[in-house]
Amino acid sequence: MHSALANGNVAVVTGGASGIGLAAASHLAGLGLRVCIADLPGPALDAAPSVLIAQGAAEADVMALATDVSDRAQLTALADAVEARFGSVNVLMNNAGMQPGSSIFDAEGNWDRILEVNMGGIIRGSQIFAPRMIASGAPGLIINTGSKQGITTPPGDPAYNVSKAGVKAFTEALQHELRNREGARVEARLFIPGFVYTPLTANGRTEKPDDAWTPEQVVAFLFESVERGDFYILCPDNDVDRATDVKRILWAAGDITENRPPLSRWHPDYGDAFKAWLKK
Repeated sequence: MHSALANGNVAVVTGGASGIGLAAASHLAGLGLRVCIADLPGPALDAAPSVLIAQGAAEADVMALATDVSDRAQLTALADAVEARFGSVNVLMNNAGMQPGSSIFDAEGNWDRILEVNMGGIIRGSQIFAPRMIASGAPGLIINTGSKQGITTPPGDPAYNVSKAGVKAFTEALQHELRNREGARVEARLFIPGFVYTPLTANGRTEKPDDAWTPEQVVAFLFESVERGDFYILCPDNDVDRATDVKRILWAAGDITENRPPLSRWHPDYGDAFKAWLKK
């Protein structure tokens, strides 16, 4: 087991009141960590601690704090509150995110908020927590939730793609800094879920689609990958296996190296070539 996941250690999960975040908080509590769930105020956050307690966590080992991750002051207050109650943080999961949809010229007026939450929240969260984690001298783990859309950047939701591409670039830089900082015992990982049935992806559906994983499945895969030492935690689902993900990612990179048009996978002159290459 990763040393940051030891019994009695402290974890913070943003976006922890539902979906992947709540499943991760439950998993960490099940390992014996003391857990703080951070999310926007509301019924989901109010109910979240009782979920962990019902699964066996001690009431004294669970806390919830309303936090808007786009606000640096609120993230600083979160770090202060967790330290005051539990002590130094060992595990930070920057998971809070949103996907309301977007268009290239921002007709919906969503771009600022999407970038502030999905990218800014992860950057600020890491900048606030990581120096404290390093200073504690204890083993630490920072997990940042990215997306395949931040790697292959499919058309249709450009603000979300940009935000998650930023998370990828930031987390790579963060891990480079951590592994080269003398005395630091903190690591970063980039978590890249597949199709997971959560409130973020439900889109009005009340039952899990057959091709989606449950939050519990993807969280189990996440921590199995942590144990293997993976940095890029690229998750499959019931529709897309790893081999397909790898080919999609390689094709996207090939747009640059082969000097193809951007997003050539969806270009009328290259779509058939991509499909044929995918079948090889």
